[in-house]
Amino acid sequence: MSIPATQMRPGMVIKHKDKLHSVFAVEHRTPGNLRAFIQAKLRNLESGAIFEHRFRSGDAIDRVIVDDVEMEFLYKDGDDYIFMDMKNFEQTTLGRDILGDAVDFMLPNIKIDISFIDDKPVGVELPTVVEMLVVQTEPGIRSATASSVTKPATTETGLVVQVPAFINEGEKIRIDTAEGAYMSRA
Repeated sequence: MSIPATQMRPGMVIKHKDKLHSVFAVEHRTPGNLRAFIQAKLRNLESGAIFEHRFRSGDAIDRVIVDDVEMEFLYKDGDDYIFMDMKNFEQTTLGRDILGDAVDFMLPNIKIDISFIDDKPVGVELPTVVEMLVVQTEPGIRSATASSVTKPATTETGLVVQVPAFINEGEKIRIDTAEGAYMSRA
């Protein structure tokens, strides 16, 4: 199945240069007066090697159809992330090597699709939007409701996103998982 490069998401499995790769991280870039491109960090599923590749926005990407199983994230144990199959309650353990940047969005009880090829987990697909609690940021400015000024905010998983100046600690915000960017208050 072919998709545009702009629809690539962390955790997807794609075919690149006739080999299977898991998308580790995706960044959309628009440098000055040049054309936009997608900088993707890919992990070769055979060798485990991680490398970066630049795709043009219009490039067609061959997405590999794999067995997707809906699972719920239970907890983190050291570097391992424990998930439970929603149908048969079996547990699966995944490491950061498979999850990639998706670990920044791993909240307890979040439901994600884990991709399997021959009963081996190879990637994950996150929901498009997650709600996270802001645990640390500078105090908000009341008069900054229409301002384009942003400040860094640390979420409950440690992910740092740029938020408008009126966001305070303890507020829930909605984050786009593809960009890792603030969307709105929750």
